[in-house]
Amino acid sequence: MANDFSHLSAAGDPTMVDVSPKSVTERVAKAQSILEMDTEIIARFENDEIHTKKGPVFQTAIIAGVMAAKKTSELIPLCHPIGLDKCTIDISLNNDKQVVVECTAKVTSKTGVEMEALTGASVAALTIYDMCKGFSHNIVIKETKLMEKTGGKSDFKRA
Repeated sequence: MANDFSHLSAAGDPTMVDVSPKSVTERVAKAQSILEMDTEIIARFENDEIHTKKGPVFQTAIIAGVMAAKKTSELIPLCHPIGLDKCTIDISLNNDKQVVVECTAKVTSKTGVEMEALTGASVAALTIYDMCKGFSHNIVIKETKLMEKTGGKSDFKRA
């Protein structure tokens, strides 16, 4: 049973996956976090940004998300340290007045970037929460999920 999980040794102990036999390929992953926010906060949305005494919320969240994606292996114990080739954070308001954070991470490597994309989206969402909580604590980080990935053993795209 332990061998069914890539991060467990034959003895059932946590282990880093050996990626040495894998091929170097271009790998891209996109993750998304969605925040539901109080109408008082959404009312402050102007020119694609929310401004606070702490500064521009989305611009700060973009920087925080990229920084977090670059540090994923320091935060998630069994992730491989990788040098990202590209990382972008896009933040928008959808038709349901929810804030949508999308993180796209790209690398040419033997291992994928799903965790980097998920970490980037998560920390960007947490940064938005932190910067807006002075207006209202009625903020929910509703979901964080992998939207798609390419490269490596298999591709994935959420319907």
